[in-house]
Amino acid sequence: MDLSNCRAIVTGGASGLGAATAAHFRSRGAQVVVLDRDEAGADAAAAIGAGFARTDVTAEASVQAAIAQAVEAMDGIDVCVNCAGIATGERTLGRDGPHRLDSFRRTIEINLIGSFNVLRLAAEQMARNGRDMNGVIVNTASIAAFDGQKGQAAYAASKAGIAGMTLPLSRDLSSQGIRVCAIAPGIFATPMLKGLPSEVQDSLAAEVTFPKRLGDPDEFARLAAFIVENDYLNGETIRLDGALRMR
Repeated sequence: MDLSNCRAIVTGGASGLGAATAAHFRSRGAQVVVLDRDEAGADAAAAIGAGFARTDVTAEASVQAAIAQAVEAMDGIDVCVNCAGIATGERTLGRDGPHRLDSFRRTIEINLIGSFNVLRLAAEQMARNGRDMNGVIVNTASIAAFDGQKGQAAYAASKAGIAGMTLPLSRDLSSQGIRVCAIAPGIFATPMLKGLPSEVQDSLAAEVTFPKRLGDPDEFARLAAFIVENDYLNGETIRLDGALRMR
């Protein structure tokens, strides 16, 4: 699929990996509509020539409205990149008692169910394209899906769900000409990490096998673009982590 002719939606596109992906896709000529809960994302989207739809990925009606807005703006959807998500840290049993159920549920709701909510509705539109190759879905997993650390039970479970549904999604949607892959990033220089003290960032970077640095969000964006353009990539979760294995 030629990225320059694609019509893409990017969730979480107001910042971090999503913003880098939206910007890279636009630089390659794709039409883009950013779906984000942050209203400030409208300015970021406008700055790269993208559309914007304020969206709560966990709410069916909100996503339906955003998808409809994107279809109206671009006359269809070819690509869906799901980057919306939250990172949480809480021990299963900590000093203050057991893991809060509401925080576990919220992490699953946003990261896993939110991604599924968007992709299922995007796939419905892609199936109407009437081509052999109707669309591509790229979800964001994490190396925590495989190497989850202490305090990451909720986050790791949500990202393991992303990885786990990749193959069945690709099988489900194959008859519709839709491919599905996931990217499992390691430690990236997103706004959340860049807000940490430099010594903490250096310590994290030192754990990476090679190159010993944080990942650049543009590297995530370029991999997402490669997945879109390589028609034989399907049903795969790709680690993007400098060979980092969390301990």
